[in-house]
Amino acid sequence: MIILKLLKESFLFAYTSVLVNKLRTLLSLLGITIGIFAIISVFTIVDSLERNIRESISELGDDVVYVQKWPWAFGADYPWWVYMRRPVPDLRDYDEIRRRSQTAGSIAFSVSTRAQVRYGSTYLDNSVIWANSHDFQDIRYFELLQGRYFTPYESSAGRPLAVIGYDIAQNLFSNENPLNREIRISGRKVTVIGVAQREGTSMLGGGSMDEMVLLPLNFARNIFNIRSDRLNPMIMVKAIPGVPNQELIDELSFILRSARRLHPTVDDNFALNQASAISQGLDQIFVMINLVGWIIGGFSILVGGFGIANIMFVSVKERTNIIGIQKSLGAKNYFILLQFLYESVLLALAGGILGLLLIFAGTILVSSASDFTITLTFANIILGLFVSAVIGIIAGYAPAYNASRLNPVEAINQTF
Repeated sequence: MIILKLLKESFLFAYTSVLVNKLRTLLSLLGITIGIFAIISVFTIVDSLERNIRESISELGDDVVYVQKWPWAFGADYPWWVYMRRPVPDLRDYDEIRRRSQTAGSIAFSVSTRAQVRYGSTYLDNSVIWANSHDFQDIRYFELLQGRYFTPYESSAGRPLAVIGYDIAQNLFSNENPLNREIRISGRKVTVIGVAQREGTSMLGGGSMDEMVLLPLNFARNIFNIRSDRLNPMIMVKAIPGVPNQELIDELSFILRSARRLHPTVDDNFALNQASAISQGLDQIFVMINLVGWIIGGFSILVGGFGIANIMFVSVKERTNIIGIQKSLGAKNYFILLQFLYESVLLALAGGILGLLLIFAGTILVSSASDFTITLTFANIILGLFVSAVIGIIAGYAPAYNASRLNPVEAINQTF
C-alpha cells in the first residue's frame, strides 16, 4: 500500500508540473506529435493501400489458374522475345482442358477489348468489353443489381445479350431502366438483360465490373477476332473444392504440353498464372515501404525525443530546491526518479495522442473526398501510443536519474 501511495504521489507531482507549465508542455509535445503523425500516417496509408490491393487481388480468386501467353512474373534472365513468340491460348486449348481435366471445376475462355458503347444519342468511348464462355459466373464472383445472367443456351447460341456494369448503366441510361434496352457495340445491337452491383474502383485497375460490358463469347467472336493477341485471350480454370492449386497447375501443364505437342526438352510456351504470384511480390514491396516509413518517422521521433530530454533537464534544474526538500523529508531516490519519468512519459503520450487525432481527422477527410478508404487501425493506435511511451522513458531517464542522485543539502542550497 505504501508503494502504491508513493507511485500515486509521484504521478500527481508530474501531472501538476505538466499543467503548471502549459506553454513549455505544448512546445515539448509538438516534436512527438509530428513524429507520431509522420510514422503512423505512413503505416496507416500503407496498410490501407495494401488492404485495398489485396482485396483487388482476391477478386482474381485464390483457387483460379489463368492460362495466358504472358506470365505475371518474369524470370531474371529470360529474354522477352521468347515470350513474344508464344501462341495465345485458343479454343482448342480450352476444349482440351474441358475434355481431359479431372481437377478443374469450372473453365471459362475469356477475351477483352475496348470499344464504343452507344444508346440513342449517348455514347461511351473506350468502354471495356469482356466476352466469356458461360462458366465465367462460377469463376469471377459478382452480384446483380437488376436482371439476370446468360442462360447456358444463350451463351452457346451466341445471343446478342449483355450484362453491363453499374457505371455503364448510370452513364448511358441515367434514371431510365436499362433492362431490355438495346445498346450498340461496334455497330451491333445488343439487348441489356442485367446490371451488375457497384463494386468500386479496383486498386489494380481494370478489375472492377463497374465499367465493363459482359458478352457471351460466341456472340463476341462475330464482332472481334478472339485469336488476336490484342484481346488478351486467356483460359480461367477454377479447381474443384479441396484440390490444391499446385495439383491443378501440374495437370494443366501436362494437358497443354500434350495438346501443343511440346517435346520433353522444350520449355513451356504458355504461362499458368495465379493470384499468389502477385501477393508474394507485394509482400516484399510493402516490407520495404514499411522500412522507409520507420526511417522517415524515426528521425521525427528522434527530434521529438531530444526536445523532451532538453525540457526535462530544464525542469530538473528549476525544481532542484524542491527535490532537496523532498529528499530531506525522506523521499527515496526511486520516488524522485518516477516523478520525472512520469512527467516525460505524460508529455510523450500527450504528443502521441495529438498526432493520432490528427491522423484520424485526416483519414475521415480523405475517405469522404475520394473512393480510397483509409482506416486508422487499432494496431496502429497501440503502436503509436507504445512508441510514444518508449520515447518518453528513454528521453526522460537521464534527467530523472540525475534528479534522483542529487544530494539533498546541496539541492536545497542550490541558487540560480
